[in-house]
Amino acid sequence: MAAPTDNLKINGERLWDSLMEMAKIGPGVAGGNNRQTVTDEDGEGRALFQKWCEDAGCTMGLDQMGNMFARREGTDPDALPVYVGSHLDTQPTGGKYDGVLGVLGGLEILRTLNDLDIKTKHPIVVTNWTNEEGTRFAPAMLSSGVFAGIHTQDWAYDREDADGKTFGDELKRIGWRGEEEVGARKMHAFFELHIEQGPILEAEGKDIGVVTHGQGLSWTQVTITGKDSHTGSTPMPMRRNAGLGMARVLELVDEIALSHAPDAVGAAGHIDVYPNSRNVIPGKVVFTIDFRSPQLEVIEDMEQRLRLGAATICEEMGLSVEFEKVGGFDPVAFDEGCVTAVRSAAERLGYSHRNIISGAGHDACWINRVAPTAMVMCPCVDGLSHNEAEEISPDWARAGADVLFHAVVETAEIVE
Repeated sequence: MAAPTDNLKINGERLWDSLMEMAKIGPGVAGGNNRQTVTDEDGEGRALFQKWCEDAGCTMGLDQMGNMFARREGTDPDALPVYVGSHLDTQPTGGKYDGVLGVLGGLEILRTLNDLDIKTKHPIVVTNWTNEEGTRFAPAMLSSGVFAGIHTQDWAYDREDADGKTFGDELKRIGWRGEEEVGARKMHAFFELHIEQGPILEAEGKDIGVVTHGQGLSWTQVTITGKDSHTGSTPMPMRRNAGLGMARVLELVDEIALSHAPDAVGAAGHIDVYPNSRNVIPGKVVFTIDFRSPQLEVIEDMEQRLRLGAATICEEMGLSVEFEKVGGFDPVAFDEGCVTAVRSAAERLGYSHRNIISGAGHDACWINRVAPTAMVMCPCVDGLSHNEAEEISPDWARAGADVLFHAVVETAEIVE
């Protein structure tokens, strides 16, 4: 298929202006955004996105999970569309670019094609996936998961937030639950542009990350039980300190992850200590170990070594331990053809680039199960994300969107 010539570029100023305009909706308290899924702010952001898409001559589809599909027609009515997009929802203390860059970068492709009066054989569809973040309604990537057949729609509708409100009811309340069957759409390919959410690209001075794989993830909830007792009057040899047991297990987690360097990682993010009193030795701790690797066999090894090692530690300390697998997904290998389109676009445009593995989950990881998929990444300052201080430069945004444009348009095939 013919590739776009290297002089074809998106309008970087217009893309940046759109990012800043969207950031006005659901502002955070420290310069970022709080536009959580299926809130009133989410509804307002969706309405603005729809207006921009309709102004660009697109028709808007909406499925029963609230996924939005802005379509620019191709010349061949029988050709499957090339999809591109990400998400508009944010963390409670989120940045202005996580997800949003991928949606508005997709919109910029359509605007640029209109500016240049370029037609493509395949339609191009820009997608806003609902509830990628999973911060209000767990799990993350909820609606793309339903689209890909990972979750059932009824199960997704029944997810509850901290106030006991369900996802289905809130989606209906804000007016963004459509009639279209979820997952009925067929795709020629899917591309997602995203900030790296890590420090590698900036540290190495690379403009573009060509995402070849997505890390697999394993969440194991560990419960260690000892005995509550007074911190001042219980002799050291007679203590059954669940907190100390956890500390030793966390050292083990670090050791396990480092043994699979450089791509494997591991840590405990969620920790509850009981009774959590200043003068009581903890009698119980509950924490979740997050292991990630692009290789399934490595994840399985880390899980096994955690269970065996933690059991040994706790037995030696007179503690009991229980394990529960509470989440996870297998590693993702993105489509070689789509990955090549991204890499070739970066080379054609003269952008420095490197292969990279996504350490975070993305909608593309689920869509990869039902369509050829690839991702483009751009740097972010200090690798900081899920934080209101998240920042990228206009040049990084432009470069990422340029590569996205070329990969998508090459796949959609320019019609002379």
